[in-house]
Amino acid sequence: MGPLSARLLMQRGRPKSDRLGKIRSLDLSGLKLLSEHLDPKLLSRLKQLQELDLSNNQLETLPANLGLSHLRVLRCANNQLGDVTALCQFPQLEELSLEGNPFLTVRMISEELVASGGIQVREADIPERPPKATAAREPRAKPAALKRPDDTPLSLSPNKRVCTSSSSAHVEGSDGSQPTLEPLHFLQCHSKNNSPRDLETQLWACAFEPAWEEGQAGATSQTVATCGGEAVCVIDCQTGIVLHKYKAPGEEFFSVAWTALTVVTQAGHKKRWSVLAAAGLRGLVRLLHVQAGFCCGVIRAHKKAIATLCFSPTHETHLFTASYDKRIILWDLGVPNHDYEFQASQLLTLDTTSIPLRLCPVASCPDTYLLAGCEGGCCCWDVRLDQPQKRRVCEVEFVFSEGAEAAGRRVDGLAFVNEDVVASKGNSLGTICLWSWSQTWVGRGKQSTLAVVVLARLQWSPTKLAYFSLSTCPAGEGIVLCGDEEGNVWVYDVRHILTQPSPLPAAPQAPTQILKWPQPWALGQMVTKTMVNTVVANPTFTYLTALTDSNIVAIWKRQ
Repeated sequence: MGPLSARLLMQRGRPKSDRLGKIRSLDLSGLKLLSEHLDPKLLSRLKQLQELDLSNNQLETLPANLGLSHLRVLRCANNQLGDVTALCQFPQLEELSLEGNPFLTVRMISEELVASGGIQVREADIPERPPKATAAREPRAKPAALKRPDDTPLSLSPNKRVCTSSSSAHVEGSDGSQPTLEPLHFLQCHSKNNSPRDLETQLWACAFEPAWEEGQAGATSQTVATCGGEAVCVIDCQTGIVLHKYKAPGEEFFSVAWTALTVVTQAGHKKRWSVLAAAGLRGLVRLLHVQAGFCCGVIRAHKKAIATLCFSPTHETHLFTASYDKRIILWDLGVPNHDYEFQASQLLTLDTTSIPLRLCPVASCPDTYLLAGCEGGCCCWDVRLDQPQKRRVCEVEFVFSEGAEAAGRRVDGLAFVNEDVVASKGNSLGTICLWSWSQTWVGRGKQSTLAVVVLARLQWSPTKLAYFSLSTCPAGEGIVLCGDEEGNVWVYDVRHILTQPSPLPAAPQAPTQILKWPQPWALGQMVTKTMVNTVVANPTFTYLTALTDSNIVAIWKRQ
């Protein structure tokens, strides 16, 4: 294909016209165009152009002076773009598609969108290779009161993002020395058909991308993945920009997990790139290559819904999947080939007596033991791969208080605060339990049931509702986080417990801070019953992301 001509533009433009100035939509996909074929003098005559499709060409860059000031939709999928510095010339851009450009990274896209000023939200759908068959559908157990009592629709801007950086969070229980957490963004990016009236789509999980930048040992990620309904979104926390949005019609995503893989390019160079695993109702694991922008693999993992995912902290290709079929499976994704295709293999199957809700490799020996919070309690398995049995039952069940009634209660929150201390929630109403793995395990012997050695109890909401996921910031921060049914985020600084465990106090310890929504609420009205079911912070506790039952992703930043 040589340089573009006015005749070709009129042939491929819509509506049909003999004047370039009247064309509003132009399809230039699949023409083997090179960057030098895009003549700015010619394209600048498209004064009313709003939609431009340049997909499936051979573009390495975009000219910086195209003059398309009214462009709203730009599709550049499956090219060879190495930078996106030309995006700032499109002040009206609302939709951008960059999947299939393997030389682009999320950071590059994010930084340029920030520099462009007028662009607030970008959602790029990631195409999926359709699976050959679908898994059986299984409804997921949900909390009993996840509906907002107020059915008045929220008043959202068209891009469905509101910044609230002018006001800090309302904090209770602070001693005055704690850092301020400031609400940055509220996004409604999982709505059905992008409708601001959709308050029914449930958001279930979020996870921060690994920070593995070369030469930056202390690097901290500001990119978070969220899932809910049929969508997975990748969001830049600083800007509130939706960098990518992946949809799977008919799916309901319950969990996401990141890993950073090392691959060898066709030129023989080693390269690190992030892979995001997402799974849910259909029992399928989708492996999303976020930087390049496409789904590079689908694993038919379970016949029932997948409740949660977890990558091994020591083996970047090892993935645990936990399902409503009461099984946990360990997979080896393998190293993808030059076409980014995976050949996953099954390593272990762990049988459970109830539905597993949370997975947590034991921090001090992640290749040896796996903890799981289940509908029936907290259980542990031996996951050593040098053992002959490839299918295993639970080795130990943990009990959190004396008495037969204490066993078998749901554990819906589970995370290590450091290499020894575990935070768990669900066995006692109104409290979060901190207990020692090493002190508990040393008394095991041959017992199949162990009473945990409790170090402290943390005061939490007395609600009887379940499925509030707690999280931790173990990298020197000693922070425990959990949402509640009133829209609050409970923050606990437990470093004093980690360094000098004291005798168990008679009463649970109060939270260090309780974060409340800004008043009036950021979306233009008061929402008094916004349930925060998931809260996750990045390792340095710089950014915090919370998911609500009102289909809102909230992002906070420590000041």
